Amino acid sequence: MAKRIPLIILLWLGADLYFYQAVQTLVNSGVLLWCYWLIDLLLMSGIIAAVFVRRGIRMQQNLIAWLIGLMLLAFVPRLFSLPVLMLEDITRLFRGFPPRAVWVSELTLGTAAVLFFFVLFGITRGRHFYRVRRETIYFPDLPEAFDGFTITQITDVHSGSFTNAAGVQKGLGLVNAQHSDVILFTGDLVNNLASEMDRWIPAFAGLKAPMGKFSVLGNHDYGDYIQWETPEAKHANLARLKRVHAEIGFRLLLDEAITLKKGVQSITLLGVENWGKGGFHKYGDLNKATERVPDDAFKILMSHDPSHWEGVTLEHHQHIHLTLSGHTHGMQLGIELFGFKWSPIKYMYKQWAGLYRHEGRFLYVNRGFGFLGLKGRIGMWPEVAVITLKRK
Repeated sequence: MAKRIPLIILLWLGADLYFYQAVQTLVNSGVLLWCYWLIDLLLMSGIIAAVFVRRGIRMQQNLIAWLIGLMLLAFVPRLFSLPVLMLEDITRLFRGFPPRAVWVSELTLGTAAVLFFFVLFGITRGRHFYRVRRETIYFPDLPEAFDGFTITQITDVHSGSFTNAAGVQKGLGLVNAQHSDVILFTGDLVNNLASEMDRWIPAFAGLKAPMGKFSVLGNHDYGDYIQWETPEAKHANLARLKRVHAEIGFRLLLDEAITLKKGVQSITLLGVENWGKGGFHKYGDLNKATERVPDDAFKILMSHDPSHWEGVTLEHHQHIHLTLSGHTHGMQLGIELFGFKWSPIKYMYKQWAGLYRHEGRFLYVNRGFGFLGLKGRIGMWPEVAVITLKRK
């Protein structure tokens, strides 16, 4: 994060300098204009200070979460209202740059005000504004007995961020309400510590599916993002987390395959440990998971990080029909409206939310059930995904 701070501050200041023109057009009070910059100065100072708090401790996590929320509340409305000023500047270019029109500055501040309340909703109520998203995917070689087979997928719970039991139960109730054949969880049960799940074990144990509940690990589950007193303590934390999966009724797949049967027909469910591009650990071993799986089996893979799909899965010698991933959270910030979908995370991940297809192989990237860092979601709401398999 420290390496990104200069760029973040540069973009922030650039947007604020431009937006300030509209403020200056409408506000005559020098005190109010000074307050405009004082807010930015305090927030930027707080972000810089948070970097120097010892990594991974609770104080840093809470401080960063609050600062991110306040920063977005100050920055996003200004940034996305700037096109109003830009359009005026295009016309001013041909008019000899006269003074800004008051009504344009009023429209700019009005747009920013609407966006302010949208962001405010996201950081106060958006964290539990669960959406059920449905996809039906057709396969020519799906066993007939599994025509209409339903999967409910959740991912990225991040239980260490939860504080509202009623809000969490609302999401879990939606999961059970889908009455799917299986429930699949694709990693990041906690932020760092297995103990973060202690309070939530009874709630997650209440999830029900007639053909079982299955899970894999995500990058946060390994405890790689905090400082441990000893390697043994880190190992014990992971061992405890694996037991938590069993306590909430999920069969944890660690580079393994299991068979789901209906009568004499079956499909194969694969689960790999976390594998991610860039600086993320590449624990997962798809070869190990498929070593005893027939080539002609219908296969569903749970792999936390969607970069595994292009990095490994598509090139694998076995045909993996459907991969389910999470990890990106849709950055917890974005726009999805009338078929249009955008988030800054798209510049880091080619596959970041929703359904993707390549030569008869499918990837579904879930936007996540929980939240991390930002204590909310802005436009990229928490998700319960329901996928129906159909035979062509």
